[in-house]
Amino acid sequence: MRGKAAPYSQKNHYLCAYMETLLGKTLDELKAVAVENGLPAFVGKQMADWLYHRQVRTINEMTNLSKAAREKLSANYIIGCNDPSDAQRSVDGTIKYLYPTRAGNYIETVYIPDGDHATLCVSSQVGCKMGCKFCMTGRQGFEGTLSAADILNQVYSLPERDKLTNIVFMGQGEPFDNLDNVLRVTELLTAPYAWAWSPKRITVSSVGLRKGLTRFLKESSCHLAISLHNPFPKERAEMMPAERSFPLTEFVDILRREDWSHQRRLTFEYIMFGGLNDSKAHADELVRLLGGLECRINLIHFHTIPDTPFREADDNTMTWMRDYLTQHGITTTIRASRGQDIYAACGLLSTAKKNQEKI
Repeated sequence: MRGKAAPYSQKNHYLCAYMETLLGKTLDELKAVAVENGLPAFVGKQMADWLYHRQVRTINEMTNLSKAAREKLSANYIIGCNDPSDAQRSVDGTIKYLYPTRAGNYIETVYIPDGDHATLCVSSQVGCKMGCKFCMTGRQGFEGTLSAADILNQVYSLPERDKLTNIVFMGQGEPFDNLDNVLRVTELLTAPYAWAWSPKRITVSSVGLRKGLTRFLKESSCHLAISLHNPFPKERAEMMPAERSFPLTEFVDILRREDWSHQRRLTFEYIMFGGLNDSKAHADELVRLLGGLECRINLIHFHTIPDTPFREADDNTMTWMRDYLTQHGITTTIRASRGQDIYAACGLLSTAKKNQEKI
């Protein structure tokens, strides 16, 4: 039976703010914690087992540690997990969870069941710096980065965690803008001593930050998704300000130098906007830009947000685009929309109001 972490409250936040979390630490770091507290190094391996295999909620549940060892650790450390403070359920089964962060902010996480598969869309930041015009998180602005414990807690404290088959870093924030912690989390998700997932079950999304992209390709084996949305640089810059600093032509060149013949998958995410990026000219430019690159394109429905000039492309146009690109050598699919009624679909996550109203 799962233990119960103390519910999040401002009081508990202040009481624990000075304490370091065990969640998010690697095996070597847990061994170092043990030694620093006068315990044998093998206690670090025991802590890793309790954390990542048994997923305990309190240090006191680590029952093969002596009472003295547990008391010593509890004086300076906490697990670092917090249950969701709210949940909204969609008619299609999607669930959007609201999680408190270590810094006292809030983030949204989306659980998407689909037959015998279940995907979790996790956040990596509170808000986002990228400022994409069609995204609610981008409108929220940047409010803070998440620690590895904050990111992992979205999995660790998920009520449906035992049903998960996939994790995508497509929630709030730009993962490559918090790459140290994202790489730490993917290491723990795939390490034999921790979750031991296959990297094929994890996808990290980015607008294409050049420095982060190069490092991710070198240090991770997880799948990669690039938020493209327009193949013409000038038009893309009007929608996605990051294009001015990180041009798509540069990161496509980097991707062309990578070997995609192995099991890692490269996907380009493409939200379709009616009358903006859904013409034959856009389709032809996508073929020219990505032709010969081992990749796929995922077409995404646009979900209207307040005060925006953008509108959704119609279904016939999306079907035409899918078929045209596929016929021209780029495997293309249309992503099924999920959770739109609870604002959990692509581009709709925002905790701006909740962060302003925090106690």
